[in-house]
Amino acid sequence: MIHKENHEIYGAPEITFELNDTGTLASRGMVARMMKKNSIRSKIKKEYKETTDSNHNLPVAENILNRDFFSGSRGTKWVSDITYIWTDKGWLYLAGIFDIFDGDVVDWSMDS
Repeated sequence: MIHKENHEIYGAPEITFELNDTGTLASRGMVARMMKKNSIRSKIKKEYKETTDSNHNLPVAENILNRDFFSGSRGTKWVSDITYIWTDKGWLYLAGIFDIFDGDVVDWSMDS
């Protein structure tokens, strides 16, 4: 069975593609109904994990923009953001500072 062969990860769209690819014509709706009838569900690959802990007594920067994301000239309002990227050597963290006026990157930094 396609579902078992793929570690029970495949759902109706993937199973439909596999069936049609091997010459067995099937619609996604029909496959979904058959899966439901037989209590077959796909496993979710990864659960959401909250990475921010806002419950602390550390100082928090003042919100001086008050959601006013308009700037009439370059260099008057900057914002920043951080993201993380999985690599072969672990997590890489990327932080950037952007000028609201034109969205240009003012500066950025990467670190492990």
